[in-house]
Amino acid sequence: MLRRLYHEQPSHFEFTPANLAWAKGQISKYPEGRQASAVIPLLWRAQEQEGWLSRPAIEHIADMLGMAHIRALEVATFYFMFQLQPVGSVAHIQICGTTSCMICGSGELIAVCKEKIAPAPHALSADGKFSWEEVECLGSCANAPMAQIGKDYYEDLTAARLAEIIDELAAGRVPQPGPQNGRYACEPATGLTSLKDHEKGRMAYNASVAAAVALQDTVKRIDGTEVLLITPWLGKAPAKAPEEAAPKESTAPATQSAAQSAAQKPKALSGARGGQADDLKKIKGVGPKLEALLHSLGVYHFDQIAGWTPEELAWIDDNLTGFNGRASRDEWQAQAKTLAAGGETEFSARVDKGDVY
Repeated sequence: MLRRLYHEQPSHFEFTPANLAWAKGQISKYPEGRQASAVIPLLWRAQEQEGWLSRPAIEHIADMLGMAHIRALEVATFYFMFQLQPVGSVAHIQICGTTSCMICGSGELIAVCKEKIAPAPHALSADGKFSWEEVECLGSCANAPMAQIGKDYYEDLTAARLAEIIDELAAGRVPQPGPQNGRYACEPATGLTSLKDHEKGRMAYNASVAAAVALQDTVKRIDGTEVLLITPWLGKAPAKAPEEAAPKESTAPATQSAAQSAAQKPKALSGARGGQADDLKKIKGVGPKLEALLHSLGVYHFDQIAGWTPEELAWIDDNLTGFNGRASRDEWQAQAKTLAAGGETEFSARVDKGDVY
């Protein structure tokens, strides 16, 4: 298949400070004269940052690695994981069209993409949020038909379910990845006939789906904020990625800035009142992992979250290891106030219905 660079190209490319630190760390893995070995991870990081690979990005990486531009272009155009034109701002949907999925209905999934996104693959939807393509085998044949969206697989799909997933993503929600027909993983669709002990005490989801549900950001691209360890292989103390440059004109209120500088740990409880904690997972953005983290910080109830001062909210945002800023970004306090008063949110209603676990 002929793969060409997109006809409209940006004028330049540069990594964000955090991604640049990460890229230099990757280059340091290789001995002098072998830096070109880092070309694939750097190209991938550029794509995660921008959504697709532009010519300036490819050539910039070639310059970083001391490669001729054509060598980096060869790599970028050879591997189909590299997108050479803009993709949807929310999600790029890859439909597996190889034998098992084709037999099980991938054609119907492609028809949904043509109807709801764009008639042709790699074209953007009218709102720019989505794009799609048909790809070769994604290796989940036992759960055919399936698609990859962002980091995760959505398996055992029907046309109706794929349409729902696209609508959920468009509304800013994160659909549960993995099997869509109730299967745990890839056991027989009719149920287990052996190894039934597996059903006892298992998690609600298999490992990869459990992680995706906990993070609630399966379509979020890597942006450098996730990086803490950059060069552990050098035997040095872990380095932190540099802070991203602040906007020239901040739109945040002055009181919020002051709260950030005077962050204060909220009052913690030694345990849940009456031995019964609220289900914090009813707050959008709080999965099992974050709920456990909040419990470790002495937070068990909606009214605790609803009552945080700006300084306490700033402290929580700073101390959600691996999820920094999540409380403010997902507006935990507004949700918690509703739930503490006995009301429900759109998200908590979905949890109660069993649509979210």
